[in-house]
Amino acid sequence: MYCFIGLGNPSREYQATRHNIGFDAITGISDTYKIPLSAKKHKAVMGMGDIHGERVILSQPQTYMNLSGESVKPMLDFYKIPVSNLVVICDDINLPVGQLRIRAKGSDGGHNGLKNIIKHIGTNEFIRIRIGVGEKPQNWDLADYVLGRFPASEQPAMREAIQETVHACETIVTQGIDRAMNLYNGKKKENP
Repeated sequence: MYCFIGLGNPSREYQATRHNIGFDAITGISDTYKIPLSAKKHKAVMGMGDIHGERVILSQPQTYMNLSGESVKPMLDFYKIPVSNLVVICDDINLPVGQLRIRAKGSDGGHNGLKNIIKHIGTNEFIRIRIGVGEKPQNWDLADYVLGRFPASEQPAMREAIQETVHACETIVTQGIDRAMNLYNGKKKENP
């Protein structure tokens, strides 16, 4: 069983912001594989279903980004999911808009959601899919930038990135993390 966690912040005010691209990716997986996000457990909105015969959990923690580990740890424990089958999807300001970076393990890279998950589960050896939201403009506050919405010019690239994330998750389940990294890392996006 795999557990796919999309990071974001609950409530309508954060919908469609850069910081909530992980939530959007989980919604994309839910729509593609007809896995309803209808359960509320482990401080998350969740769904259980199958991707090509493999049982999966989809989750959007409702703890706010910086406390994501409070949802992830109990979920892994309850369903007895090994951390090697945990896939966390989040935004990354160090990647160009729409570019993916998939890793089997690694540091939090300054991302507070990842930092909190690592703190709670006690390891950084879980899969992460980072979706580029572009670099913060000079003189902008970081919080204002990541909690802002994508301009119209970037929306097509972000829709494509969500679809690529859905395909990358399918690849992880069916062919493994190495194949997913080979297919999706380093694909350069055209500037909008």
